Amino acid sequence: MSGRWQRLYRGETTINFFGRRNLGFFVSGALLLITVISLFAQGLNLGIDFKGGVAFEMAVNGKITVEDARTILEENKVEAASAKIQTLSSGADERIRIQLEVVDVKVEEAIREDLATKVGIKSADVSIEKVSATWGRGITRDAVQALLIFLVLVSLFIAWRFESRMAAGALAAVVHDVGISVGVYSVTGLEVTPATVVAFLTILGFSLYDTIVVFDKVDENQRRYANVKISYADVVNISMNQTLMRSLNTTIAAVLPVLSLLVLGSGVFGAVALQEFAIALLVGMATGAYSSIFIASPVLGILKERSAQYSSMRGQISVGAEMAHVMSTGAPLSRRARAAESSVGTDASVPAPVPAVEAILSHPPRPRKKSRK
Repeated sequence: MSGRWQRLYRGETTINFFGRRNLGFFVSGALLLITVISLFAQGLNLGIDFKGGVAFEMAVNGKITVEDARTILEENKVEAASAKIQTLSSGADERIRIQLEVVDVKVEEAIREDLATKVGIKSADVSIEKVSATWGRGITRDAVQALLIFLVLVSLFIAWRFESRMAAGALAAVVHDVGISVGVYSVTGLEVTPATVVAFLTILGFSLYDTIVVFDKVDENQRRYANVKISYADVVNISMNQTLMRSLNTTIAAVLPVLSLLVLGSGVFGAVALQEFAIALLVGMATGAYSSIFIASPVLGILKERSAQYSSMRGQISVGAEMAHVMSTGAPLSRRARAAESSVGTDASVPAPVPAVEAILSHPPRPRKKSRK
């Protein structure tokens, strides 16, 4: 294992996350702007459960294709382009599902008869599921209320367990994750179903878990350096470097099962319902890991730097060997050691060795006196 990977594994990297916070804010701001534009331009592709409609489902076993189904819809004066047609496979059984907006009862029965005739089954074997638009609006309202209640309760808990500034940082990260996830669905036109809403709520839990892991380390280091004169930016940077490997491990371990759902469940076995759930989880987990580092922690650092305890050290950030020294000893470099370190120059993303003891001391060691015999 190389030295760089060893330092990452041990939490000894000295990446200046807080110093690069503006880059993270710019990327997130651009993505959220795209989300807003897309929502105003084309909105979300809401499923039948939200906007109401009718769904036909039947066993086909290769006797009808998606194109055949579209032809039947067009023959009955129904816009086939807006219809969602899926083939569902489970072993040897193959079914087709057609979702439409609300149509007239006569048109509905005509489509049912034509589908049954094409496949060679009775019309009663073609199941019909109807969802009213009123019921769909109720689901939407309940989902929004549940989200708001969740955010309030979580904010209160974090404020009680840690402090209000951490609650603000966590809330910013959660709103960021939901916004970008919604933006992905709006831009790509993926259908939003109840499974997607469940995935969004799961995303919030994962995002908060990763954020609280970082905040717990920040709280621990804040107490550790309570009697040391270092900036809060250093506390945040050190904490994020120490938890970086844990965040990566958690994200990778969580993403692998989701990828198996997406690739095997949806792609190989044809379980399309898993695709709607897995895509939302995949996007949310990626943004959750990103936001805990580039949104939640920087927001906390910015708010905390304005407090009376840290305002005098605002803008001071230890990098390279200076950060490594603070991490290993729990104390900042002396002025002389800092000047020597800065004259050499270091890469903020690559940890430099901790300065020698002679460089850290404020004066050279005195020579020992010879003992008299």
